[in-house]
Parts: sequence; C-alpha cells; structure tokens
Amino acid sequence: MMQERWEYNSPDIFDTIRSLHFEHLTASFVPYTLQFITPARTSRGVINERTIWILKVHETDHPDIFGLGECALLPGLSQETAGMVERNLKEVCTKINDYQALLTDEDICYASVRFAVEQALIDLSRGGRRILFPSKFTNGHEQITINGLIWMGSIQYMINQINEKVQQGFSCIKMKISNKGFENELALLQEIRNTFGFDDIELRLDANGAFDTSDVWEKLDLLAPIQIHSIEQPIAINQWEEMAEICRLSPIPIALDEELIGITDRDEKANLLDNIFPSYIILKPSLLGGFQQASDWIELAEERSIGWWITSALESNIGLNAIAQWTFTLQNPMPQGLGTGKLFVNNFLSPLTVKKDMLIYDPATSWQINLSNV
Repeated sequence: MMQERWEYNSPDIFDTIRSLHFEHLTASFVPYTLQFITPARTSRGVINERTIWILKVHETDHPDIFGLGECALLPGLSQETAGMVERNLKEVCTKINDYQALLTDEDICYASVRFAVEQALIDLSRGGRRILFPSKFTNGHEQITINGLIWMGSIQYMINQINEKVQQGFSCIKMKISNKGFENELALLQEIRNTFGFDDIELRLDANGAFDTSDVWEKLDLLAPIQIHSIEQPIAINQWEEMAEICRLSPIPIALDEELIGITDRDEKANLLDNIFPSYIILKPSLLGGFQQASDWIELAEERSIGWWITSALESNIGLNAIAQWTFTLQNPMPQGLGTGKLFVNNFLSPLTVKKDMLIYDPATSWQINLSNV
C-alpha cells in the first residue's frame, strides 16, 4: 500500500487563531483521572490510569456558553511534568484575557497547556458545542480512516488483538516493537504477513527508540522482507547523524515521532527535516503544542515531499474530538492514528465512534460531560 498523494490545502489555523475576539473571559480547570479498561503495556511500562486536565473558558457575562480544552501530557514524552502543568494552568486562568499572547509565547504557556487553550477558545468561538471545525465529518456525512493499534503483551495476547482488528475490518495495523522481545515479535510479524498479504494489511511499527545503534541495521534487515510500511523512531532521539544515515539507507521507510517534541522554532524544525530527512513525520498536537505547531510541521514536510499523519496521545474524547475534527480538514487519505477513544472505563460520552476502520462523528449522539467542579 503506497502512500497516496493529494493536493494539500491546509485551512489557515493561524488566521483562525488571530481572528478570535472576546470581550471579557473567565477560565477555570479541573483534573480528571482516566481509568484504562485493560492496562496499557508500552515500551515505558504498564499504564493503569492517567490524569488529564480540562480547561473551561467562557465570556464572563455568559457562563452557560463555554469552550472546553484538554491538557493531556504523557510522562516520559511531554516536556512538562504534572506539577508544571498545574502551576501553568493556574497562571493561564488569571491571564486568559491576554489569550493571543498565551497562544504564541511558549515561555508563558507550556505545550500541552497551549493546546488546551487553543481548543477551548476555538470551541467557544463556535458557540461552545464541541464543534471546532464544522465539516462533512461533524455532520456525519464522511469519516476518517484510522489504523488499528496493537498493544504490547504476550505473543498470544498480541495475536488475539490482531485477529480482532482484522475481523473488525482494519486494513492498517500499528504495532509496538521492542528490543528485548524482538525475536518473538519478528516471528509474529512473519506469521501476520504469511496470513495477510501486503495488499491486505498495511503494517506500521513503532520502536519508540528501542534499538541500539549497534544492532539497528541487523533488525531493519530482518524486518525488511516482511514488507513493513514504516517504522517509527528506531533509535533514541538526539542522534541526528545516526538517524540521518538510517533514513538514507534503511530498507524500511523511517518515521519520526519523539524527535519532533520540544522543537517549536520554525528554523529549527526545517533544520531537523533537512538534516535527517525522514520518509514520514507523525504529529501529536497534545505533545507538540497544538494545532499551530503541528500545522507548521506539516507545511515544512510538504515543502520537502515528506509524508505525515496525525496521531492522538491517549486523550479523552474531548481532546480526541478536537484533533479528529482538525485532522479531517487536512484531507490526508492515509490511515490516521485516532482510534484510542474506547480505551477508558470513564471516558466522556461523545458523538465519536469507530466502525470497521473508520472514526465517525454521529451528530445524533449528545455529549455527556460532568465537570461539576469547574
């Protein structure tokens, strides 16, 4: 399955942000703990729960109409800690009427917090209905193709997940791959490819920087015959020279993910892409600093014919909804990484649902968000 090319016409998110105008705003926030239905095994350990923060913004004279934004950092990946987020959110709430500065000055507003501010203000500007980017997606007429995510675990557990995803109708599978269990995971991938051809299932791998520079070539050579679409972050970040060589000579297309986090200056972004020159970049608005920052990466990638797709970062349905609506406007036909809405016991009921390999917005379904403390 080769990447489709299309005419890229990005909505000007910068103009959207600059055009926001409010008389006088009031802001507040509340932490919320999401409980995983099944403990999520990642290369960084097992996650049973995670804390997010919901930002609420309204015009002071109209408290019943409000915008919501989600701040969802990932420990170990985000540049900020939970304590930093709490302090920054308190500061942001006192400075909310200087919202243009909050949205542009990274010294005032941390990446995950800035994304929450973006979401809340755009939502409020649209009437506080959780429809940030009205489109054929939000009116239920079109959908977003997504990949099926396979969590790490025993080989049998991963086989069961893959069989379930295939039965559900997914044609693109993303699987984490490690260094410690590489041989077993390689055998599993070979079994998958023996069962499903390249035209049946697209296989994306995510190494999360697990391979060493000493053995990365051996592993890439072993994976190559399995016809892998791409592999994310084969070695750890901040090894530009080594990563550039891998991108240039790898038998498998390389995608960058963690390597992008924390880089906000446009010239620095261009420098990274020019030096490493990956086949793809993977964009998580929650970790990059929001829609504006992610849009910047996309424009630079497009100028260099570097592919890209959007991925959620274990947000609740509030954050996932905002990311999905924005993603649809980009009209990228590749499967996007937005299938994480059903991971939690206590997620907010929303119009988002997954059918086969499609993320769907059902306008007939109402939001149910209980944030009584906000």
